Amino acid sequence: MSYQIIGHDGRTYGPATAEQVREWISQGRAIRQTPVLPAGATCWSVLGLLPEFAPLFSNPPPFAPTTPPPGVPPGVTPGPLPTSSLATAGLVFGIISLLCCCCCGGFPFNILGLIFSLIALVQISEHPDRYSGRPQAIVGIVLSAASFLIFLASIASDHSQVILNSHNF
Repeated sequence: MSYQIIGHDGRTYGPATAEQVREWISQGRAIRQTPVLPAGATCWSVLGLLPEFAPLFSNPPPFAPTTPPPGVPPGVTPGPLPTSSLATAGLVFGIISLLCCCCCGGFPFNILGLIFSLIALVQISEHPDRYSGRPQAIVGIVLSAASFLIFLASIASDHSQVILNSHNF
């Protein structure tokens, strides 16, 4: 196999054999970051990333090549991450629970808002590369918790529209 490299002076050298490149590395003429184009390759890399030359360098490579996520063609930048549907649901239930606070204490919307928002936060934390929506989930928790606290306060103050001693609850 042959290689072309770009030297410190910016000139292209090669084609050179692997043995010649190893010699240049041992002489300090080529370093880990030296650009290299293996025969048959379509894009340049650096010597430190090629398996046949990487062991000649003592330190880890300065960077690793980035690969696009599965399903994204090379050279295409993926768009923004989708918002977690659970975060959106938690936010919506939080808003509904606060709007319904005066008629039924927002119950059961506040419970649903808390559950969906908490699950969304866990989902986003475990897969930050797949989901966004942390702000929506947090606002959903705050609104649902506020509605739930108002619901509890209205029960405690006996001004609730919910009758606890009947089967209407």
